[in-house]
Amino acid sequence: MIIGNESRRLLVLIILLLTIQLRVNSVIGLCELSFIDSNKLYNFSLASPLPRFPHGVLSEDGFYKVMVNKTVLWFQLCDGMVFNHNPPRCAKCSDCGGPSRCGMECSALVSKNVGGYQVCTTIGHVSSTNVSVSDEQNPYKGVIVRMSSIVKQQNCSLSVSIFCDSTGVQGPDSMEILGTCDYATVLRHPSGCATIISFHKRGFGWFGTLMIIIVCLFGAYLLAGAVYRFFFLGIRGIEAIPNLDFWASLPHRTQSFFSSLMLKFRGHSAGYRNSYSPVNF
Repeated sequence: MIIGNESRRLLVLIILLLTIQLRVNSVIGLCELSFIDSNKLYNFSLASPLPRFPHGVLSEDGFYKVMVNKTVLWFQLCDGMVFNHNPPRCAKCSDCGGPSRCGMECSALVSKNVGGYQVCTTIGHVSSTNVSVSDEQNPYKGVIVRMSSIVKQQNCSLSVSIFCDSTGVQGPDSMEILGTCDYATVLRHPSGCATIISFHKRGFGWFGTLMIIIVCLFGAYLLAGAVYRFFFLGIRGIEAIPNLDFWASLPHRTQSFFSSLMLKFRGHSAGYRNSYSPVNF
């Protein structure tokens, strides 16, 4: 029983760690952008930690807030919003958590005063987040994070321009209404600065990149298969590796293949020599 309890605790701990890791990886991967321009690799990783900003571009308060006249905009970058205090209080918040959890189930929310009442509209969800470069002629300038939502068959969106500023954070201080339900704002942040790697037609090339992708997918397959067989099928030890018999026989199969290939080559060579051998009269 003691061993069983320890196994359960270990299983719960592993599942918890995997959940946290997947959560972190999903947030980081959501706001990444990499591209090559003029022999330079530009990499933006908005949610990666920085020395002064452990959460990257994400607001440590759980949300950014912009207020212009009687219109209020709340949003979070690369993740959903979190309100530990002073949550939005407005009608029609069903698409973003409802009255009791308003603002907690979307990434962008706008509130307008309509007839003396604050009415909310969800204008962005985490799943709809898209990152693009703000200026193709000057890629180092920054990126645009766009999120969207469909409300009563109407497309709404929020575009946040994140400009590179290594000195600190500035904004967002204002917002712009681009259409019926499209908003835009500007943020200056160190996370908007790209990591640049210069190269001169060197490196792995497309073939090397393809091989790296194949190796990574193969490793992910082995890891996922081993975890599934260990926790769900109860297979322990080295037997947890999927298709173990195939991998164990792979060296022998490879050796046999090359041996047969060499035999065929030698056979052709011998036949070639025999056809030109001297004839005794």
